[in-house]
Amino acid sequence: MKGNEEIVKEFAPPRRRERSRLEKVEKASPSHLEKVSDHTRVVQTDEVKTGEIMENKLIIVIGAYGSGKSEYSINLAKEYKLVGENVILVDMDVVNPYFRSRDVREKFENEGIEVIAPEGVFKHADLPMLSPRIMGSVQNMESTVILDVGGDPAGCRTLARYVENAKKRGYEMHLVINTKRPFTSNEAEIKTMLHMLEGSSNLRITEFICNANLMEFTDQEVVENGIKIIENVAKELDKKFEKYLVLQTYDDIIPPDLLGKKKHVMKYFLNKPWEMTNKVHMKGI
Repeated sequence: MKGNEEIVKEFAPPRRRERSRLEKVEKASPSHLEKVSDHTRVVQTDEVKTGEIMENKLIIVIGAYGSGKSEYSINLAKEYKLVGENVILVDMDVVNPYFRSRDVREKFENEGIEVIAPEGVFKHADLPMLSPRIMGSVQNMESTVILDVGGDPAGCRTLARYVENAKKRGYEMHLVINTKRPFTSNEAEIKTMLHMLEGSSNLRITEFICNANLMEFTDQEVVENGIKIIENVAKELDKKFEKYLVLQTYDDIIPPDLLGKKKHVMKYFLNKPWEMTNKVHMKGI
């Protein structure tokens, strides 16, 4: 099993480039270009131009219900912090009441990671509420900002008010896919989901993340089948696809470098309600 240092290396962001290089790219790019920080690209409607690596990224994480996007968002925030980045994790999930980034707020804030989510009596409310601090985080160029967005087109519509600033800043948009869940179990479903999410968010997905799993029933065949399905879609739609996720619990049974992809090991942060112990549960009204 991998230690913490090895896991950190897998998620470590690329070395920072001087801000002057980014400024050169901006000056060289016409004002109508949409800058998307998928490591090396400045995106135009009809062609892709070479750009520079973005400093202090804005990473938008989306995925269908049960994809594991919140677990991925939380791990991503943790790993960026461990390599010295200022990190803001934003919980924008107004769809799923059980697995949300806000559940690690206290732990992460003690470690220096800012978590933006509903507060006070609305902390655990299953309501479509968004903090007014989100806009400030999207505009904050001094931090790496990770947006954990709701898991369906309705959830992605919450991005509407931030689209202009996201495009102005530059962004990555990661689609986390579990091929063992409904609505993303085959190529046709993944393409349908992608078009719905891009259409409702008015942003483009820049990268696929494979999280094919069946929890304790996950094995190598499950992961490999997921990679094959996602790879076919990635090639057809010209999307970046480089890694698959594995929970640390199952690290020993899933080999690295399956089908030429990189294995990224995640710590398990979000317990299911029935897995929670030593918690005070309030009776419903």
